[in-house]
Amino acid sequence: MGNSDRKAEDEAGGTANVAPLAVEQMDGVSDIVELAQRFSGYVPTSYRIMARKPNILRAFNGLIGAVMREPGEVALETKWLTAHAVSTAAGCRYCQAHTAANGAKVGLSADKIEALLNYEESDFYTPSERAVVALALAAGQVPNSSTREHFDALRVHFSDDAIVEIVAVISLFGWLNRWNDTLASDLEAAPHAFARAHLAPAGWNAGKHAR
Repeated sequence: MGNSDRKAEDEAGGTANVAPLAVEQMDGVSDIVELAQRFSGYVPTSYRIMARKPNILRAFNGLIGAVMREPGEVALETKWLTAHAVSTAAGCRYCQAHTAANGAKVGLSADKIEALLNYEESDFYTPSERAVVALALAAGQVPNSSTREHFDALRVHFSDDAIVEIVAVISLFGWLNRWNDTLASDLEAAPHAFARAHLAPAGWNAGKHAR
């Protein structure tokens, strides 16, 4: 292992299966670093590992921009709720922490985050949100258990264009769930703290993502 890799591994805590780059090693993607720091206050471990192949990080950044940042019919908090539900179904604890914390940043209530697994009965959820969560939880399973009935329920509340936005979120985070769970990405302090406060009472723990 080279000195730069050893330094990055030390900074990350050494639990990821591939050492993330240090931020100062990411000069070639400094625009993405700036964007991440502006939104999150830090550069996610997932980005710092992806930056070993800058074209992968750039392609991913373009996709997350199109799916999560471009205006559309689906509210941003609903997109993050979808992301949290599919990550919960997939079992990626890193992504659960990130989607919960990021959802809260854009207006998703802590009560709604904490009540996710009781969405069918919870008064915090609207009928449209219940339809979204039902699809995300089904689609995040392996094998995928989504059905035509899930889409029939969505069409009561959403256009086909909006449904494409929802499925795009599910698919984007399916990629992230595989990436972060396979690499055991180190969970950063801020999302870890949020998850301990709001997800741990329902059984969440950082598992292999803990520093």
